[in-house]
Amino acid sequence: MPPAAPASAPDAESATFADLGLGAHVLKALHEIGYESPSAIQAATIPTLLAGRDVVGLAQTGTGKTAAFALPIIDRLDLSQKTPQALVLAPTRELALQVCEAFEKYAGHLKSVHVLPVYGGQGYGVQLSALRRGVHIVVGTPGRIIDHLEKGTLDLSELKYLVLDEADEMLKMGFAEDVETILAETPATKQVALFSATMPAAIRRMATQYLNDPAEIIVKGKTQTSSKTSQRYLVVQWQQKMDALTRILEVENFDGMIVFGRTKIVTEEIAEKLRARGYSAAAINGDIAQPQREKTVNQLKSGKLDILVATDVAARGLDVERISHVVNFDIPTDAESYVHRIGRTGRAGRTGDAISFVTPRERGLVKMIERATRQDLTEMTLPSVDEVNVTRLNRFDDRITAALGEADRVEAFRDIVAHYVRHHDVPEVDVAAALAIVAQGETPLLLEPEPEPVRQPRRDRDERPDRGDRFERAGRPERSERRAPREGFATYRIAVGRRQRVEPRQIVGALANEGGLRRDDFGAIDIKPDFSLVELPANLSRDTLDRLADTRISGQLIDLRPDTGRPQRRRFDDDRAPRRFDDRKPRSSARRDD
Repeated sequence: MPPAAPASAPDAESATFADLGLGAHVLKALHEIGYESPSAIQAATIPTLLAGRDVVGLAQTGTGKTAAFALPIIDRLDLSQKTPQALVLAPTRELALQVCEAFEKYAGHLKSVHVLPVYGGQGYGVQLSALRRGVHIVVGTPGRIIDHLEKGTLDLSELKYLVLDEADEMLKMGFAEDVETILAETPATKQVALFSATMPAAIRRMATQYLNDPAEIIVKGKTQTSSKTSQRYLVVQWQQKMDALTRILEVENFDGMIVFGRTKIVTEEIAEKLRARGYSAAAINGDIAQPQREKTVNQLKSGKLDILVATDVAARGLDVERISHVVNFDIPTDAESYVHRIGRTGRAGRTGDAISFVTPRERGLVKMIERATRQDLTEMTLPSVDEVNVTRLNRFDDRITAALGEADRVEAFRDIVAHYVRHHDVPEVDVAAALAIVAQGETPLLLEPEPEPVRQPRRDRDERPDRGDRFERAGRPERSERRAPREGFATYRIAVGRRQRVEPRQIVGALANEGGLRRDDFGAIDIKPDFSLVELPANLSRDTLDRLADTRISGQLIDLRPDTGRPQRRRFDDDRAPRRFDDRKPRSSARRDD
């Protein structure tokens, strides 16, 4: 079936939400939220969905596509129906939670609208209880949705609306078969909206097969990154990155900041070192429980926290207004990750700053990002000692000025200082200097001047714990003979192989999504006929192992377990699933209710 012609829509420049056909309760919620006019994707998509037509939307992240599909769904909900009416599939749990929050916000003036996030890593008990009570909208990741369908706990027989959000990402992460399985379980009469940043052949085929005469809506931007965001990079040796970050924090006038690291370990180390240097910083990554993550993000929003140190997956979907700066402590190895990262600042018309640390061997990544985003990155120099000292003196002056504004307290201390001067015959300026020493404490106010830059000896290779080429190595099958995993890693066996037609990218995508892992958490991947061997960090937490045990690839439970180097016979009957981690080791009584 040839693609449908792009749909006509109201002029986004002059349209209002009231022009799009939305009901009064939705318009009231939008007014209270502060939405004034629809974005281009919203102006084109909302009337089309309200008219009952399927949609294929091509738009980058940050264009407002969540509201484009959420508002029409809320507008047409039947609150008397207790089985799910709408299902939104998202590639990651972070995006699923973001979409849920948006639905709840837009439904603020509708009573008893129940929205349920469904994703790996959350206990089944919470989800099962909500499904039994009845929900109107389900937002979830494909793997956990498949689990519920197989358990018979999710009823999609009366589904009216299905949304595939960031469909290209789901395919990249190996969810194509899961998505098609879910589509086959839904009524043929449902309305479908598919959103993607790109239109590869697989997405085009899916749209042709599962959508009914869809309207194709394309929103193009001049660049992939916001023109409101200043983009700079600093060439720095790996060993100097922490000192460079500290100097940048000293001279940059930032409000809130996200610092991106490639691995969970790096994020925790950066946050710890920043706290030791007096900054309010916290890390979020795949090991952080969801309640703690939400608490940390709320602290960033309220100003109780100034610096968030995060991995890509953990920060996906974050939209905190006070984020003025993004620092790529580790520059990403692909342009898409770079765009997502710096998209955390410079949003909704605000200005922002993005600074990337680049080792000498990573200069090529800067050129790659410039070509992909069609924007130049400006090289910056490390702030000098003089610049840092000027900033410190200015802040010290500001503290004095603020204190002088408290007239009553100044008057009281003036008498105390005068008393000291009379009895000790010391000039007032010396007393003021002594009081400054007391206030400053042991930390010097000014840095010592550096006659010459301190250079680290050049090494043959960057001695970094998170080499950027690990992901490339992870995608290449190793030689057939067994070898010991590299230091800090262990070899795990999963129950899918060449016969299931799995590829390394599917394994990486599925395990990263369900277990909160990152690319540098993967070592070698060796795909055998009936199973695969994957190198993962040896210190994976029990919670992560439990989440990974529930993971499916191409619809099959992977049965993740440590590899013993010996053939393992999977003992299960014809219709029984293979044993999981929790079948081999009793769970503590404090475990979640699954």
